[in-house]
This record gives sequence, structure tokens and C-alpha cells, in this order.
Amino acid sequence: MKVARYSINDETKIGIIHGETIIELDNWPSLQTDNRLGVMSVLQADPSIIEAIKASIASLPSVKMSDVTLLAPIPKPEKFLGLGFAFKSHIKEVLNKFPDIKLPQHQVWFNKQVSCITGPHAPIYMPPVSDQLDYEVELAVVIGKKCRYVKAENVTDVIAGYMICNDASIRDWQLRAPTAMIGKSFDTHGPTGPWVTSANSFPLDHDFNLRTWVNGELRQDGHTSDWAYSLGQMIEELTTAFTLEPGDILATGTPCGVGAACTPAKYLKIGDVVRMEIAGLGSIENTVVAEPVYTY
Repeated sequence: MKVARYSINDETKIGIIHGETIIELDNWPSLQTDNRLGVMSVLQADPSIIEAIKASIASLPSVKMSDVTLLAPIPKPEKFLGLGFAFKSHIKEVLNKFPDIKLPQHQVWFNKQVSCITGPHAPIYMPPVSDQLDYEVELAVVIGKKCRYVKAENVTDVIAGYMICNDASIRDWQLRAPTAMIGKSFDTHGPTGPWVTSANSFPLDHDFNLRTWVNGELRQDGHTSDWAYSLGQMIEELTTAFTLEPGDILATGTPCGVGAACTPAKYLKIGDVVRMEIAGLGSIENTVVAEPVYTY
């Protein structure tokens, strides 16, 4: 099941992807799709409700995908966390380019401020303070229930679904502090989507293929089988420290091929088109534009 949040005629709605259409669910009984976690109300629905929806698809209102604007599925999660040094291939390329970096002995998680979240086809802003804008394709895990002290072997109980995330990064600002948070949180630097695919569509050990193209050039092509940590290990680590909530987003690291590791570096420029695809989850595509001038 693929659950989307979208805009049509200046209205924001929730629906299920069905071929080239979206089945509208806003008026379905027992689904509170108008709240800020509307997608979660579908993913967390009782199985009997989901079966009833599927049985009624032919009679439910629908809209063509081409007539809507897909939005970030979960626009304001309680937490948006990212994992550094998660892929062995990425660790290798970083050490080759920056041999003085000392690898951490434990998982390194950082915050992406939720204000950076944007839609799967929305523009990415090039800020005026840096020219080191980079891309990172990542599998985003969406947490499905409030949980603490989750053991790795029980992780399927708490995952609601998966989507694509571009963990866009301003590299010089990322290095300004050990937390990396500021360089990971610039406005629009968290495209997610195109929808959330329910976790029951994939076994826990599914090997996802992640790819990134910049202006049609393939830059990243990796598999989650190259992870340094399993999903179970990631969520066990986090929930040993604090509670995860429904709708929390975990960006689980990027494979090799990031712009900063190239020689010379291949940072994004205004006008670049960044397309990311994870097999089975769809694709997102964002164009880099100059950040608008704000007045206060």
C-alpha cells in the first residue's frame, strides 16, 4: 500500500496510489486524514478498515496523478533524524578523500530540523552563504508506534513504512560543529516522498537499490545490503536512549557517490536537476534554484 499526501485545487488531501490514480480517502469513516499525521492515520488503521478500502476502490472517488501536486507525506514529524557513516562504500570514499577523519566507534545520529522538509518535486534552495550544496539519497523509515527499548529482532513491530529522502547537505556548514545539524537543516534540504509505502510490502531483510542522477548523470548506485548497521540495530540504538513516536522519520544513510567525495568535488549548482530512485518506492526529483530573498 502506498499512501500519499497531495494538493489539488488548493486543497490538501490524503489518498492511496492505485496505478496512475490516487484514491481519495478524506471522507472515509474512522480515518482522521485532516490532521498533521494524516498519512499515519491510514498506515496505522485497523486491517479491517484497509481491507474495506481495497474492496471499495472501484467506487471511491479518484484523481489522476498528473492532476495533483505530491506533497511531503509527513510534513511535521516529532523527530527527523539522520545516520552518518551508514554505508560501507560511503565510509570508504570518505576515508579515501579525507584520510585524517577518525571513524566513530558507534552509530552517529544527527537532527535534521523538521522545517527543512519539502515535497518530492519541490525546488531545493541554493543558499547565498555557501556553494557546497550536496545530495544524499537515503531510505527513510517511518515509525509506526510509540516505542522504547526495541530489540533488533522485534523492529518490524514498530516500522510503518518507507519512503525516499534526499539528505541534502551544506558541507562547510556541516563541519562547523560536531553535531552536523546546522549543515543538514537548511530550508528545503529535506525532500521526502513521493509517498509512504507500507512496511508489510517488504520483508525486513529486503535489499533496496538506491540511485541518484544529477542532470541525467548517474552519481549514486548502492544497495542497503552495504549498510554498516541493520535496521534493527539502528532502531535498537535510538530507542535505548529515547522514545520514538508515530511519524518520526529516520534517514538511514547514503551510499558512495556524493559530490564532496569526488575529485574534484561535484557540488550542486543552480539549475541542476536531482533525481533519486529506490526500487519499489518510486522516485523524487528536485531542481536547485536560488534561494528567494526574504523580507521580515
